Amino acid sequence: MILTTTPSVEGRTIAEYKGIVFGEVITGINFIKDFGAGLRNIFGGRSGSYEKELLDARNSALRELEERAREKGADAVIGIDIDYEVLGPNGGMLMVTASGTAVKLNY
Repeated sequence: MILTTTPSVEGRTIAEYKGIVFGEVITGINFIKDFGAGLRNIFGGRSGSYEKELLDARNSALRELEERAREKGADAVIGIDIDYEVLGPNGGMLMVTASGTAVKLNY
């Protein structure tokens, strides 16, 4: 499965548009990660725990998007866009949404 942010796949033509597909992940950020990130905010540096959480959520959203495209008979997803949102009363939830157009390519 080809996943790309571009509107086409170089060297290939689109045979059929299968529709828009999404992958969504909502994950909680726990107190320990918040505490560690707060310390890094005061003393400087990167928050490895938040970065890992973001990477895992993004990868999960892309895997879900790929699976939904495969279910539609697509072999590529073009025009992928990834959005991030903080949810919950205290901003304790992270939502990552990946969307794109599932297509069938000519070989």
